[in-house]
Amino acid sequence: MPLTSILNKQFLSTRLIGFGQIYLQADARFGLILLLTIAWAAPPLLPGALLGALLGPLTARFVREPQADIDAGLHDYNPILIGLLLPFLFQWSLGLVMLTIAAILTGVAVQAVLLRQSRRRFGLPAYTSAFVLLGWVSSALGKAIGLVPAAGAACLSCGAVNPLLDSSALGFGEVIFLGEPLAGLTIALGLLLVERRAAFWALAGTVGALALAPLFDLPAASAQAGLLGLNGALAGIALSLRFRSPLAPLCGILLAVLLQPGFALVGLPAFTAPFILACWLVILGQRTLEALLRDPQRENSGPRV
Repeated sequence: MPLTSILNKQFLSTRLIGFGQIYLQADARFGLILLLTIAWAAPPLLPGALLGALLGPLTARFVREPQADIDAGLHDYNPILIGLLLPFLFQWSLGLVMLTIAAILTGVAVQAVLLRQSRRRFGLPAYTSAFVLLGWVSSALGKAIGLVPAAGAACLSCGAVNPLLDSSALGFGEVIFLGEPLAGLTIALGLLLVERRAAFWALAGTVGALALAPLFDLPAASAQAGLLGLNGALAGIALSLRFRSPLAPLCGILLAVLLQPGFALVGLPAFTAPFILACWLVILGQRTLEALLRDPQRENSGPRV
């Protein structure tokens, strides 16, 4: 791809759409809000995010993925998330750069396969499956090759207003590994700007996680840090986009929150896996219900002689 096309407005706009797709929003304005929020809230994560945003679509173009998918940011958001995760876990080094590049390239290949299966009959949406799979593998590899763990950053805006508001805002920010309530609030306002319905269901997911945690004896620390809320928020957004009925996102939020502790039991970081599984279960449940309702009608309208 020529340098002029890389620098042109269309390319930059589609890359920002890729950032927005992390929250299932194909909107360059929201992508720009996310990029700027990462830049001020977590500067060490910014190079990885930019690397993912550049390398992901270039790789997809090289392997001849559909241009419509590339322009829609469908080959950006998983590489961006990988580029955010690894410097969140490990200090920058040559080894981390190589691991990040390898994970991004592999993630594009995995996403290509998942997108194809999602478009078949009875296929399921890919969501962030490629990120989760590569996140598990690359984080384990990083530890195995001795990468130095990243130092935890101080939270500048924690406790500035209200603990409940902090925890709700963190549910928005932790999707992209930002442990700053102010960053989460910025993302929530950006989402409200571009899609009010999505913002409502994301808020329902984060607040719902806080309400469900004590009811089901879930770890209070995870709820307060937004680690339960992030999956609830994503499930709320995704299912509100797919279904008109509020029952689907409500069920998705409940499932996403309840599924999360199970990953700790098997020794895997949850990342966004609870959100994916919750959405798949709701979609499969809806398909099963439709099939059950359709079968009696078929029996009653059998072949006539």
